[in-house]
Amino acid sequence: MALHQPLAADLRFITAAMRINVELERIGDHSVNIAERVILLNQEPQLKPYIDIPRMAKITKSMLRDVLDSFIKGDANLARTVCERDDEVDALNDQVFRELLTYMMADSKNITRAAHLVIISRCLERIADHTTNIAEAVIFMVKALVIKHRADLKSDAKKENP
Repeated sequence: MALHQPLAADLRFITAAMRINVELERIGDHSVNIAERVILLNQEPQLKPYIDIPRMAKITKSMLRDVLDSFIKGDANLARTVCERDDEVDALNDQVFRELLTYMMADSKNITRAAHLVIISRCLERIADHTTNIAEAVIFMVKALVIKHRADLKSDAKKENP
């Protein structure tokens, strides 16, 4: 690499691609964990109507699709919208946890099924976090900005839209 004297943009692309690879590997691990839990849950009666978890999955899937598109297109604005959606997934995860905890406290027979659902919810939340990390890498690649906190993201948006 040193022999070819890559430009700063090329180095940012390489760095981002390496970070994205690690994040995608972690997303894959969480996806396997979800699949294993789903197989176990399908062997038992449904604990409750699954409303929030499919909603979390839909948001997380759209975040992942958009962040990969933002990488391919070099679109920092699309990556920024992915970061903003992470808060919604976090809130849903908290809501699901509280609801399932209530089910577990109401009847100890619900503990195993509810625990699987809590883990699925947590995995979806972690996938959204890893997706946000990919979005931060895309913003770094495109704009040479290091975004590590929500405040950094908001200050960058204000610079673009005063």
